[in-house]
Amino acid sequence: MKYSYYPGCTLKTKGKEFEKFALDSAKKLEIEIEEQENWQCCGAVYPMAENEIAPKLSAVRSLAAAKEKQEKLITLCSACHHVIKRVNKDIKTKPAIRKKVNDYLELDNNYNGDSEVIHYLEMLRDDFTFKKLASKVTNPLKGRKIGAYYGCLLLRPGKDMNFDNAENPSIIENFIEAIGGEAIKYPYRTECCGGYLITDNETLVDEMTSNIIKSAKLNGIKEIVTACPLCKYNLETSKEAQDGQITSVYFTELLAEALDVK
Repeated sequence: MKYSYYPGCTLKTKGKEFEKFALDSAKKLEIEIEEQENWQCCGAVYPMAENEIAPKLSAVRSLAAAKEKQEKLITLCSACHHVIKRVNKDIKTKPAIRKKVNDYLELDNNYNGDSEVIHYLEMLRDDFTFKKLASKVTNPLKGRKIGAYYGCLLLRPGKDMNFDNAENPSIIENFIEAIGGEAIKYPYRTECCGGYLITDNETLVDEMTSNIIKSAKLNGIKEIVTACPLCKYNLETSKEAQDGQITSVYFTELLAEALDVK
């Protein structure tokens, strides 16, 4: 199966390694992922205003491009995934927004929310399967105590994202186990890290991330794995993380390591 890939801005700047590990691993697994041409910033934050369509247009352009190729639209960044998936639902379920968007974009064929938006982790779970992934691992992460950090955007709102159980998810834990690590659950794995509050309230964000990291440490976790560049930044810059007892990594980094990607 071939996928249309939407990278987003951060993966071309601060999150280059996040993308590189993902694409190199996909190649090793013989999964065909092709970056979309002329993609535009998704806006980073889902636009909730019903009467404002401009912030939704870039997402719809990517969705329509995937539809034209009859491919699923695959994402890596939690924020991009969140925005594009929710905009897609808007187009599918809200006729007024759908009409405004199509009238403005003047696409060759109207876009009606037909594309399927999936996260890279969903692709591994549902299309490739974790069972098959486990069979491809050549460097299992044995003895590694790893905790998943989901944050907010992958899971919520649950009825829109339909990614996993919003209160008790398991997809990242199952991924960790598929690549040979020891997945450890801890109470704060779905709590907010503070997100964009880091730009104007570092004290509050440090308090929030410290609670997450303390919770992980109390449960014997040495590595926290995430799918969000902003979450990773907030976690690794937290004062609680500066003692070196715990590290924050992208899930794609562990995937590449387990597949022995050079």
